Amino acid sequence: MCCKQEALRRIISTLTNKSEELQNFLESVDHTLTGLQVSSFIVMSELQAEIEQLYTALEERGAELRDIIKEEKQRKEMELQKQLSEGKFALLSCEELLDFANQTLIITNEEEFLTAAKQIKERVTMAPAFRLTTRPAVSDHMSQFTVDFSEERAGLLRLHFLPVPRPPQIDASSCIVRDNAITVTWRPPGEVDSSSDGSSGPTERYELEYRKTERDSAPRAAAEACWEKVCDITEMQVTISGLKFDSRFIIVRVRARNKAAAGEFSEPVAIETPAYNFGFDASTAHAELKVQGDTVTWEPQGVKGHDPRMRGKENKSSAHLSHLSRSATPSPNKTAASRGGRDRFAGESYTVLGDQEMTDGCHYWELRPLADWKSFSVGVAYRASLGRFDQLGKSAGSWCLHASQWLQSSLAAKHNNRAKTLDWPLPQRIGIYCDYDSGDLLFIDVDRLRLLHAFKTKFSQPLVPAFTVWCGGITIATGLQVPSFMGNFLHANIITTVGLSSSFLSDLLFTDFTLL
Repeated sequence: MCCKQEALRRIISTLTNKSEELQNFLESVDHTLTGLQVSSFIVMSELQAEIEQLYTALEERGAELRDIIKEEKQRKEMELQKQLSEGKFALLSCEELLDFANQTLIITNEEEFLTAAKQIKERVTMAPAFRLTTRPAVSDHMSQFTVDFSEERAGLLRLHFLPVPRPPQIDASSCIVRDNAITVTWRPPGEVDSSSDGSSGPTERYELEYRKTERDSAPRAAAEACWEKVCDITEMQVTISGLKFDSRFIIVRVRARNKAAAGEFSEPVAIETPAYNFGFDASTAHAELKVQGDTVTWEPQGVKGHDPRMRGKENKSSAHLSHLSRSATPSPNKTAASRGGRDRFAGESYTVLGDQEMTDGCHYWELRPLADWKSFSVGVAYRASLGRFDQLGKSAGSWCLHASQWLQSSLAAKHNNRAKTLDWPLPQRIGIYCDYDSGDLLFIDVDRLRLLHAFKTKFSQPLVPAFTVWCGGITIATGLQVPSFMGNFLHANIITTVGLSSSFLSDLLFTDFTLL
């Protein structure tokens, strides 16, 4: 009995599923039918509107042509009427003069005859008949106004529905990747197919779609980004700027659109987008640093000594900035960070590292301080060379740029417990360039395009980006290519440092400083 019930349940379940499937199918067919009816009505309306526009255009053009013919007819009539009137007057004058001449012939008095003959001669000289041309001023035909609509009539007979445009073809060799922007170039549909008979119709616009991916040709995985769109493109190329290159490739495709509809997309093309992309390694962050995406902020955990206003009052009379900083910052035994994980910075080292190592090649990223910042450092370090309580720039394995506007503004380059004070306004956007192979580390004021400082060394261990934040916060921009303007700084840096020994260069770049 139970087996039969179970079998019946399976049959019922199968029937239920089939019923749902049929119901969905019927709904889909009904939806398609409704869409077909609506679409056909729209197309019919558009066709009627186009025909009415043709009628209107033909009537307007016919009215223009009729006006031209009427104007020309009136002009010619006026010219001919004028000639006719002048001719009649000349003929009447000629007849009068002829009568006078005939009467003169019968005069017998010689003196009277000579006087009359002289008058006839003068009147003949001035007679209108001798000044009037006998050629018509205008022709009597109007054949030049005959119209021929044979081509237009043939065009109307060829009239058909506007076809969907063929897909363009992306010219991969002409695509450019530069300064976190991609320029995509393509050929129009008419040039893609040399045998095209023009049946793809005129192209009015292009639409481009792109998405980021880790593969250059495989289908999109579920976790990858959806297509981003760029519409209403009128040229055969477009530049997409301000991109973050946080994937290996960007897939692009393009399609043409005419008045009727958009055509099929072109074959997708994968454009490689190499860039240095990293984030904050939250496991290394000091307990009083809060990491949120690309931003890190200093958030004290209730220690009274962290209040900068209190520290300013307590240390106002100190003569040395280093002593001020040391007395103003809570010691390691006053912070909860000393009880954190083994990899987490503690004490006065309000530091966090990047989560991607650099072992070769060129890398670039940028930093912006938040509005309420007081002090920060940015640079690179050997991960193994930094202890939990170490600060950036105070060891042989860390290099940084330190900025402060606590009590007074200062900017300095730090390495191996030495510092070089930099005479430049505090930057609001700092670019960091690291060439691991050449040992170049450059800091750029991006807004003013000014080289702040350049380290020249030889890196021997994997590097990581490193940041120190106290009182305030910073945000970083990663996934950036090495910008094109870096070429000028690198060239200038090579000219400046070539021929200098390492010891002389070290003395030139750094002076001893008191630890803060």
